[in-house]
Amino acid sequence: MEAIATKLLKFLRKSPQFVIPIYQRTYSWTETDCRQLWDDIVRVGESEKVDAHFIGSIVYIEKGQYHVTTQSPLLVIDGQQRLATIALLINALAEALRRLDESCQEPVEGFSPRKLQNYYLLNPEESGEQRFKLILSQTDKSTLISILEGSEAPKEVSLNVAANYQLFQSWIAGRHGDLVPVCNGLAKLMVVDISLDRTQDNPQLIFESLNSTGRVLTKGDLIRNFVLMGLEPDLQARLYEKYWRPMEEDFGQTAYGVLFDGFMRYYLTVKTGSLPNLDNVYDAFKRYSRGPEVVESGVEAMVADLRSFARYFCAMALGAEGDPDLKTAFHDLRELKADVTYPLLLELYHDYFSKVLSRTDFVAAVRLLEAYVFRRAVCSIPTNSMDKTFAGFGKSLRKDRYLESIQANLLLLPSYRRMPSDEEFYRDLQTHDLYNFSRRSYWLRRLENYDRKERVTVDEFTIEHILPQNPDLPAAWREALGENWRQVQQTWLHTLGNLTLTGYNSEYSDRPFHEKRDMKGGFRDSPIRLNVGLGQLDKWNEQAIGERAARLAGTALQVWPVPTLSDDILAGYRKAETKAAYTVEDHPLLLASPTRELFEALRKEIRALDPNVVEEFLKQYVAYKAEGSFVVVVPRSNRLRLILSIPLADIDDPKGLCRDISGKENWGNGKVAVMLKSLEDLPYVMGLVRQTLEHWLSNGDSDK
Repeated sequence: MEAIATKLLKFLRKSPQFVIPIYQRTYSWTETDCRQLWDDIVRVGESEKVDAHFIGSIVYIEKGQYHVTTQSPLLVIDGQQRLATIALLINALAEALRRLDESCQEPVEGFSPRKLQNYYLLNPEESGEQRFKLILSQTDKSTLISILEGSEAPKEVSLNVAANYQLFQSWIAGRHGDLVPVCNGLAKLMVVDISLDRTQDNPQLIFESLNSTGRVLTKGDLIRNFVLMGLEPDLQARLYEKYWRPMEEDFGQTAYGVLFDGFMRYYLTVKTGSLPNLDNVYDAFKRYSRGPEVVESGVEAMVADLRSFARYFCAMALGAEGDPDLKTAFHDLRELKADVTYPLLLELYHDYFSKVLSRTDFVAAVRLLEAYVFRRAVCSIPTNSMDKTFAGFGKSLRKDRYLESIQANLLLLPSYRRMPSDEEFYRDLQTHDLYNFSRRSYWLRRLENYDRKERVTVDEFTIEHILPQNPDLPAAWREALGENWRQVQQTWLHTLGNLTLTGYNSEYSDRPFHEKRDMKGGFRDSPIRLNVGLGQLDKWNEQAIGERAARLAGTALQVWPVPTLSDDILAGYRKAETKAAYTVEDHPLLLASPTRELFEALRKEIRALDPNVVEEFLKQYVAYKAEGSFVVVVPRSNRLRLILSIPLADIDDPKGLCRDISGKENWGNGKVAVMLKSLEDLPYVMGLVRQTLEHWLSNGDSDK
């Protein structure tokens, strides 16, 4: 490796041609990046005190072996964003100078339009692609060449290249001919010229280390470079053109940078059964790609598989599905923001594509997962467990009875992973705050369009509170609701029974119910199915709201159904329950006074926190679990030692009874210890236990 500081323009003039390898990410600078560069150039160009301005490094390696008779193009390892942006700026400057002075005089020595183009943008004596100093990749290349040649833009335009060129044109025009500072600023730009030696330097390692500076690459960028960079040029080009480029095109220029990292996370979950942290996707992919099965099958098989799963993902997440029923089901999942289901759905889609899962069963499975996610949201069940649920769900499926096994496994999920029953969902849906629900347009649309062929576009309507939101209700409303009108309003305002859709929200305002019912566009002649029955009511009060809520909740049971399987079928999917190895009888200290009284009172309080808390006796302690162990009770003579699964910094302990035991060997997942010595301390200690349970349900075992 050789590195030397040099003037940027001198560097560009001496270089034959820079080529951006196909494995590099596309041009991605935004207006913010270009504005920063522009402001720096103008600032240093206007200052006589500043001699130079450093803008970063350009790292490159010769494309082929060096020969005296031929000079090979230079492959850019790092610096393409700066090179491309400078090329756009120089071309815009040359155009402006040509318009200002037809004789093409130089406002600053060396800055005539001809010299700008022939020194820094073109190789004037060459033809074809060799004519250009910089060759970008794919749509970036054709768009930049059309700009440099002044020709018609290509059919598929690079959005960033085109947009940033227009920015520089507008900023230059905004200087009204005062371009000397721009020329001077460009002349002062400095870079570090870093040339790599093919025989000694590892481009991939250097590339990874350089990613810690400048505009951070996405995990998808890093993965693409990791897969392709070390391959022979012909194989590299073939894999990119056959697999990777189609993936990028499926995602599109905008979505690729936003969604590809998430897709890679879900893909790795399917392949490994473990959901990696988004920040660790690149490292997780490298581990996966070095596994024996992947190595044995070869890099092309891995890239081909990745391309197949990317197609499935785009069908689900980007609306690219062709089948109308699946397309609608995927749309509903997206609106529900149920991305957590994607690892399982990728596996299901692969089996659907491979004819292992039928189309009918696939649609039913998607709808079942939708119901699972929505029911849990309505019933306010903590969501932290769902990542793990769907990460490992596929392992338990019986693919000879595909849909049945999905249904059975959902029905048998325990505790906080459970699918809410009809009774639980029906009850909570009537009282849940659905107006401030983050997916309110979703549930309104699904209820309105259930079992109807002529679908209503909910976005064309607004949400109407039949009983108004105004805390100072008009007299007519107070009279209709009775003396407890304020409590009725607070209780039912944002709930299912009081919400509907309308195109007349502003006209309705705080009008009495009978006016909303009978006015033009009122409830009596509304085409909205959610408003059925409102036109026949004489008044709107607590009873009417409750009755409508019950009716709509009954419909919701059909919109988001829970599967029904016989006990015999479910029995075949239940895991054999093992008899507990230990009981309270195995803990002599728990059988003697006063410890027994303390323990009986404590266990009663802990189990009352939630019906899903499980008590488990082990050899040395008693564990209380909700998905995992959140508190452990270790018996001592005359007292109980509680080990809580919560960091000391996250617990509110005004009495200072808790002790930090993180980093020490303890039973369970504990990080905090507290002693329970008497029944008088029980209410306070239970407050600590309650905090621990809430922390556990919010964070799971992420603190381990």
